[in-house]
Amino acid sequence: MMRRVLSSGDLQIRFWGVRGSTCASGPQFVEFGGHTPCIEVRCGERLFIIDAGTGLAALGSHLGNSAPDTVDILLSHLHLDHISGLPFFKPALLSNDRVIRTFCGNLDGESAQASLDRLYSPPLFPICLDQLPAHFEHHGFKAGDTLSFADGTTIRTHLLNHPGGSTGYRFAHGGRSVCYISDIEHADPWPDPALTEFVRDADLMIYDGMFSDAEYTRCQGWGHSTWNKGVELAKAAGVKALAIFHIFPGHDDTFLKVSEAEMQKLMPTAFVARERQTIALAPLPKAGKPVADQPLPVKVPAH
Repeated sequence: MMRRVLSSGDLQIRFWGVRGSTCASGPQFVEFGGHTPCIEVRCGERLFIIDAGTGLAALGSHLGNSAPDTVDILLSHLHLDHISGLPFFKPALLSNDRVIRTFCGNLDGESAQASLDRLYSPPLFPICLDQLPAHFEHHGFKAGDTLSFADGTTIRTHLLNHPGGSTGYRFAHGGRSVCYISDIEHADPWPDPALTEFVRDADLMIYDGMFSDAEYTRCQGWGHSTWNKGVELAKAAGVKALAIFHIFPGHDDTFLKVSEAEMQKLMPTAFVARERQTIALAPLPKAGKPVADQPLPVKVPAH
């Protein structure tokens, strides 16, 4: 597929960590990567970060001091694989004036501050987040609320079926939309009607496909799903492309390439997310422009 230059008007996604539970390392994990969940989202020039797994350290090294003065990190929930990168986020170490804001929706309106303060303090960790140069602010909301930011950006949220709850996010920009549906266990009946409406007609859905069908039979109640259920949801909701995410750390490159080929027989626009892979969704043309000229989602290989 041809590359194209990313535009400031695009809705852009870049994967910095795609594994679930724990990191994966070794020569058999090169193509898909080994970091735990972290995704960079750009609504034009506006930066959001989803989850703060170990991939956040890689994103932070990439951003350096070019990160904005205020960085917004949207947490799906507070399990360790989604927050373990926070004290290693380089922009938090480079400026006393930078503000790092976390948003958490699975604590019935409470922020993540108390939980993060317990984790990032002795004896579990040598320092507290408040000892880093940047200033941390923690905001709570209830999954299902719509988040509104001072610049006019809004992000819809949805409560997901996961132990302790998890939050899904829907981003919209330039007529395009991306949904983040990780750390979810499919329910019966499936697809869930409310979730189907939440992801309806999205250009891209990022979905928790941690287990194979065979593995899931031994892991029910653990809060995760399969790529098969992701395809079912995507088709029911008219989702245009599907990225399988929160990859089981034991699934190596060979296993994942076989899985990807199988899912593409059912949904050709489905794929397994790869670390540092970028998806750029160009703005839809203004009314009156022929539909044939409307650009489709473009997968840009990582450099």
